[in-house]
Amino acid sequence: MNALIRAIQPGTLAMPSGILMLIVLMVVPIPAFLLDVFFVLNIALSVAVLMAAMNARKPLDFSSFPTVLLFATLLRLALNVASTRVVLVHGHEGTSAAGHVIEASGAFLIGGNFVVGLFVFMILMIINLVVITKGAGRVSEVSARFTLDALPGKQMAIDADLAAGLVTADEAKARRSEVATEADFYGSMDGASKFVKGDAVAALLILGVNILAGFCLGMITHGLSAGDAAQRYVSLAIGDALVAQVPSLLLSIAAAVIVTRVSDSRDLAGQIGGQFSDPRVFLPVALILSAIACIPAMPQRVFMPAAGLAFWLWHTLRRRQSAAATQAALPAPVAPADPARIELDEVSDHTLVTVELGYALVQLVDEKRGAPLVGRVTGVRKQLSQGFGFVLPQFRVRDCLDLPPHDYRVLLGGVALGGASVRTDLVLAIDAGEANPRHPLTGETTTDPSFGCPALWINPAQRDIAIAEGFLTVDASTVIATHLNHLLSTRGPALLGPDEVRALLDGVKVRAAGLVEAVYPAPLSLAAVTRLLRALLEDGIPIAHPLPILASLALALPQTQDHAALVEQLRIDLGALITARLCGPSDRLPVVTLEAGLEALIAGGLVDPANGQPVLEPDLARSIATRITAVSDEREARLGAGAPGIALIVQPRLRRPLAALLRVRAPACAVMSIAELPESQPVEVIAVIGGDPPPAPSLAPSLVSPSAQSPYESIAA
Repeated sequence: MNALIRAIQPGTLAMPSGILMLIVLMVVPIPAFLLDVFFVLNIALSVAVLMAAMNARKPLDFSSFPTVLLFATLLRLALNVASTRVVLVHGHEGTSAAGHVIEASGAFLIGGNFVVGLFVFMILMIINLVVITKGAGRVSEVSARFTLDALPGKQMAIDADLAAGLVTADEAKARRSEVATEADFYGSMDGASKFVKGDAVAALLILGVNILAGFCLGMITHGLSAGDAAQRYVSLAIGDALVAQVPSLLLSIAAAVIVTRVSDSRDLAGQIGGQFSDPRVFLPVALILSAIACIPAMPQRVFMPAAGLAFWLWHTLRRRQSAAATQAALPAPVAPADPARIELDEVSDHTLVTVELGYALVQLVDEKRGAPLVGRVTGVRKQLSQGFGFVLPQFRVRDCLDLPPHDYRVLLGGVALGGASVRTDLVLAIDAGEANPRHPLTGETTTDPSFGCPALWINPAQRDIAIAEGFLTVDASTVIATHLNHLLSTRGPALLGPDEVRALLDGVKVRAAGLVEAVYPAPLSLAAVTRLLRALLEDGIPIAHPLPILASLALALPQTQDHAALVEQLRIDLGALITARLCGPSDRLPVVTLEAGLEALIAGGLVDPANGQPVLEPDLARSIATRITAVSDEREARLGAGAPGIALIVQPRLRRPLAALLRVRAPACAVMSIAELPESQPVEVIAVIGGDPPPAPSLAPSLVSPSAQSPYESIAA
């Protein structure tokens, strides 16, 4: 038994007990004292409901209002039944027979005159039934209809945000629950408004029953005259009706407040007060009241104080608004630094590219001196972005006490790519091969950090002489910027991240939304698209023209989603672009090929089990790279530095391993498969690796014809 009592929570018994109490009030006679207690409880409950409705920031904050309204209406109707029983049974005993609350209502509110009370009750009925209840019911009906009509759209919007990754699964679940609760609430309010309307009609009918039954009982049962019966029973009936009608009016106002609320972060008082705090509201009010007060027939002693109050409100609100604007314009107070607190920025670098300077080079980023390095670095970032085809993330320039005073270094993801020492007070004169060997310049001998050319740090006064002697002169900020550009120009894949790819896709989506939707976010994720574009950048293919790349990708995806196969298909479709970067539209493409036997030997040799690609034997790979480098150097020596680049044309299966080999050992040579070469492109075969004999005096390893000996036997140490 004790366990059963502990298992039953007090909250679980509250509602059944309340319903049982309502039934008891309707069926069992109660004394007048308890009737007074319940009347007071009814008024307190109505006031509490009204306050809760006014303090709610949004309608869903009081989502239990329809149920509360139902029980409050049932309580009032139960009190009407109980008070009717007391009035009809004990009404002949006097006005105090039905309790002091009804007696006070009859004496104070209507002054003991039942005719006045009848008119007051009718006025309250008109206000409640015709104005408040009817308006609230109409608003509830329209709100419920609009909420239910918008429900599918809201659910689809939540699903779209979840698919796009803008919200988590838990947030989407909470939003769906809120949308469903909102629909249920407005649907319930549409029905709950009928409770208030029915309650008003029931109060009118109960009043009529009390008056007619009181006349009959008073004159027939108790032998009262018509005047005495009217004075007693009608006064009690009207007092009872007024006691019940006041809480009904409060609940009607609460229902109207709930359904007319707009979601806001403030309660009703704060929302209304905030929207009436504009001083422009009260100046016209003051002027109009002053104009009305000037009319001779109007009571100036009423209008003039009202106009003065409006002027005072306008002046006070305008002064408060000016003070708030001045306060907002002031800089926010800086809290004193806590010496024990360590910020994340102090131990973590959130930028990808960082240029660190020794303390003697900090003047290059000093705004008082023009910050020449900042402009140079911005120019480098813009130039690289145009070359790669995507917007590079921000670079960071900072000082580093670990470096020597005149040194700098470039970091990519925390890894040092390079650095050098520069002099901010001197000019670097670079000998690019055109300088006079007998120049009269004197200075510190050094080497250009970007291209390794011999150079001198000279006094700025000697700059004109250096230019006349054929030197290229640059200042320290230009040296750092040029070196930065040189280090990053071949690292496009490392600079391309998911954020940059998303920005690129968003830019294309403005003009070609269907093309982007065919690729991203399905069937390829953002990571997969980033990996594909990185592969193109590794092969030297810029992504400045994303439309043909995405179009080719969209056509290839129905056949395969394998990364390697997609890259090869993209290269085949972009063959014209690859070729155009090597030679002009009317020029012949200089081509190097592998001898057929050597190509077959590589294709039929070892295979990497991880990716199925052929594996080059180390000595053979070194020999091929050396031979191609020799061909490229010989062509450059014969035609000059501006000669078109050469391309190694191989079978599609051999392109990837040979491209990985030559990307490091012979970067000047592009590797293309035969399928990537446009049909209309004229070619010029300048060498056949493995088919032509190596130059006699050369000591570099080379390959001779397989008819003479095996490629592996022809490798020189």
